[in-house]
Amino acid sequence: MSEQRWVRLSTEKPTSTIYVLDTELSLDVWGSAPTGATAFDVWGTPGVNLYIIHNAEILKIPSCVPRWPLDARMEVIVTMDAPSSQVDEDKVRISYYKENGKAPVAKAILQLTCVEISLHADTTRLGTVTRRAKNKKNWTWGPDGTGAILLVNCDRDDPEEEDMDNQDKKLQSFMDRRDMSLMILTAHGPDDIFEDNQLVLHISAVDSDRLGIFHALGKKMSQHKHVLGSGKLSYPVICSEQSEHIFYVEGLAFPDVGFSGLVSVHATLIEATTKELPKAPVFNDTVVFRIAPWIMTPNTLQPVALYVCSIEGNADFLANLSKLALKAGCKFIVCPETENGNDRWIQDEMEFGYVQAPHKTFPVVFDSPRNRGLKNFPFKAVLGQDFGYVTREPSDGKKISGMDSFGNLEVSPPVNVKGKEYPLGRILIGSHFPSPQGHEMVQVVRDFLNAQQVQSPVELYSDWLVVGHVDEFLTFVPASDRKGFRLLLASPSACFKLLREKEQEGYGDALMFEGLKKKKQVSIRKILGDKCLRSCNDYFQKCIDWNREVLKEELELTEEDIIDIPQLFSSSCGKANAYFPDMVNMLVLGKYLGIPKPFGPIIHEQCCLEEKVRSLMEPLGLSCTFIDDFETYHTNLGEIHCGTNVRRKPFSFKWWNMSP
Repeated sequence: MSEQRWVRLSTEKPTSTIYVLDTELSLDVWGSAPTGATAFDVWGTPGVNLYIIHNAEILKIPSCVPRWPLDARMEVIVTMDAPSSQVDEDKVRISYYKENGKAPVAKAILQLTCVEISLHADTTRLGTVTRRAKNKKNWTWGPDGTGAILLVNCDRDDPEEEDMDNQDKKLQSFMDRRDMSLMILTAHGPDDIFEDNQLVLHISAVDSDRLGIFHALGKKMSQHKHVLGSGKLSYPVICSEQSEHIFYVEGLAFPDVGFSGLVSVHATLIEATTKELPKAPVFNDTVVFRIAPWIMTPNTLQPVALYVCSIEGNADFLANLSKLALKAGCKFIVCPETENGNDRWIQDEMEFGYVQAPHKTFPVVFDSPRNRGLKNFPFKAVLGQDFGYVTREPSDGKKISGMDSFGNLEVSPPVNVKGKEYPLGRILIGSHFPSPQGHEMVQVVRDFLNAQQVQSPVELYSDWLVVGHVDEFLTFVPASDRKGFRLLLASPSACFKLLREKEQEGYGDALMFEGLKKKKQVSIRKILGDKCLRSCNDYFQKCIDWNREVLKEELELTEEDIIDIPQLFSSSCGKANAYFPDMVNMLVLGKYLGIPKPFGPIIHEQCCLEEKVRSLMEPLGLSCTFIDDFETYHTNLGEIHCGTNVRRKPFSFKWWNMSP
């Protein structure tokens, strides 16, 4: 049903009003009738469509009924098909009759001026503006859903600027404008009507800090005027010279706690009244936008760029990673010592994701609140042209812990759980065991991740680790079968089983850590005989098994989707450190895996731990490269994944086609 407006008539003098295309006028025939009138007829000029609603039937006039009984339930509906060329150009006449009377006892004249007023945006999500769309006030998810989309304009297209593009009130380049969503305001009708009546574009006060709007008053960037947002709530649109007004809309804020991501832009026509009275709204058109969420990318997506820090002593490590990036066909980006403040843990500092609208997609780096040596790197070196930035810092004075580093933030590949699809995967956050005590990621970050809606987060138990990050005991690798991936879990049980097998084969004297100068070598037999080590790892295995069950439930995995990677942990004050380089903490670049070299026992001139992992990965079509990170990373409580970061291609699936 079209938007309908009720119009009061008068038999004393003609009534003038504005009719807006694609709406309906409901005439107050009953209220304006003179005393004693029992019937009426309706006439209109050729530009007017007239309908009678009588006994639940809609009849178009003229019809075979010359007069209609005057009844409060009778309704006269007026529509028009094209804008008027002059004010009061079309008319409707209601004639009232007494019972059996031949001549009308009174007449009510309605003078009409038809105008077209409409806000247009890409409500069909096809990358172009949709004209005269219906249901623009509603935003719906799914492949059949409708509703326009905004990007948070959080990149920096002008390298000479110091801040993000949405922090200013200017539009300086076409690159900046391409990050915005096009909106068109149509205003067709006689010029005189817009001189006496005002058309206003406006937003609510609550949306003022969530979107910004520029009016294109010419083709040059200098002719794009900032008209709404950042405190500006209304903008009178002058319609005498233009019939279509071009606007560009940018997002200022991501969805977050208390903000669903929906924002509204309104165009209201205000009808002139007497000078003594305020103007009255005649018509309102509204477009609802949803601000695009920040989306994380899992290991199964193709790598675009590999980031790593240069620090003292890691030249060989960098050389090995460079070769791996070359094989994978991705860029290799080194953060120099002058920029990293001797902070090697680039995975902990930031997480790469992206934002997407039908007309544009660009990567966005999420800067963690850990704020160590690399704290300035995401903003100063990653933020740039078509590369956005977002961060969340606790404002309640809460102390930042290791749980707030983004090695504690991962995302699964797409999954289907109990009939519910997660086509963009599910975010995984490390937390403490269900109890009143323990460490967890700060609320402001968890709130942000939950508010994005499209990657419903799952909390895991990682506080059993000294560092406390989920990437210490799990990762995902691509696979061509089953669900398209495997979940890899660190497994003390699998490691002890492997070592027992080697002892039974007669290799109990084979040494762990052979070839390392600063690490004491230890035999398989001694490892198996270390009751304290075994007891601790039995407990750590239970912690991993707790997470195993959560992951099976929340990602709907079976045992066939999970691969146990041999790994032992040592205990430090009751919490776990990797006993040897943690192979699960690996780098995944397509089919190429960069795995921490475990320095396991050498049997038949080959590390038995490496051999085991190859036997598990190579059947999946994956290539294993074992890289020595012992001195520069492992001894500092981290591994390859902790010391690297990967930007990946976005999902081919469009987020707005899902149902969160």
